[in-house]
Amino acid sequence: MADADVERGGAAVLRPARGHLEGEAPVRAARDERHRVTTPGPGPSPSPGPGSGSGPGPGPGPGPGGATPLDASVDALSDVLELIHLRGGELARVRTRGAEQVRHGAGERVLHLVERGPVELAVTGGERIRLDPGDLALLATGAAHALRATGGVSGAGGAGAGAGAWLSGRFLVEEKEAAPLLAVLPPAIVLRGSAAGLDWLPVGAGLLAAEVADPSAGSQVMVSRILDLLFIRALRAWAESAAPLVPGLLTAALDRPLGPVLRALHRHPERPWSVTELADLAALSRAAFTARFVRLVGEPPARHLARLRLARAADRLATTAEPVGTIGRTVGYASEAAFSRAFTRAYGCSPRAWRTTSGTMS
Repeated sequence: MADADVERGGAAVLRPARGHLEGEAPVRAARDERHRVTTPGPGPSPSPGPGSGSGPGPGPGPGPGGATPLDASVDALSDVLELIHLRGGELARVRTRGAEQVRHGAGERVLHLVERGPVELAVTGGERIRLDPGDLALLATGAAHALRATGGVSGAGGAGAGAGAWLSGRFLVEEKEAAPLLAVLPPAIVLRGSAAGLDWLPVGAGLLAAEVADPSAGSQVMVSRILDLLFIRALRAWAESAAPLVPGLLTAALDRPLGPVLRALHRHPERPWSVTELADLAALSRAAFTARFVRLVGEPPARHLARLRLARAADRLATTAEPVGTIGRTVGYASEAAFSRAFTRAYGCSPRAWRTTSGTMS
């Protein structure tokens, strides 16, 4: 990081209770860059994305006292975020003067909220993006990038030629699980504070600013939760935009019709699911469901289910002492022989050999 004034000590930097990222991660070879996503301002609505369209039907009815409970059956995204153990981490307020740059190395998953600017976001190997006060940029893929103030200054907190200020929050994830899931996202998702339908953005930014300026009891947990909220909101905005989509589990988890399907498959892979059952969950015809699944997940439902079953089995083989036949039946195979054949085709060795090479249970 350059000579920018990153407020540390006292009230300006909040760190998570367990684990945080410090410094710049080692720079890896720049990955292929995809186009950023900028939420549209007022005007005609974009064409429907995977987050639009009719859902799987009415959720649960009113509970006691007329309360309507949250219908968790459609929420595959929460399962994905739990899988990667997403949690908000360190938060800092950064102030720059003149041509100072603040660099973030490859592997840092961060968001930036501009308080004073304009600020230029330059993604390594990609384009330069102007950010104005109130804008948010989420770099969930860990793309290397740099920020600097440019031109005249607007926003709260005073003025001065070339001065800039923004909040930067980091996210902690289980990298092994997160890397392939988050790779479907563009290097930078940009939300414009002036865009319609983003009333929650200044609220979230204001809460973070208040906590970093004057932390109190529970600040670390509060900051972590707000960062999580902004991350999820940014994902929703990306899914609802007209930007090109890359097939993958995260893309499909943000889709309303496919959400309940993925949740059902991942929670109960052992069931003998039929295309008709899955299409009913999506409230689509068989043909429309299959086409949508392939387009957003990247493979047919049967292949996805088979991979899911075998991945669960591989994990259990490596981490438990359960008999091979029991594991096979647990993930949906009628016999140990059928399970062993499928596992060997996919992993290149038998379940017993996999367990041995995994170096855990025998």
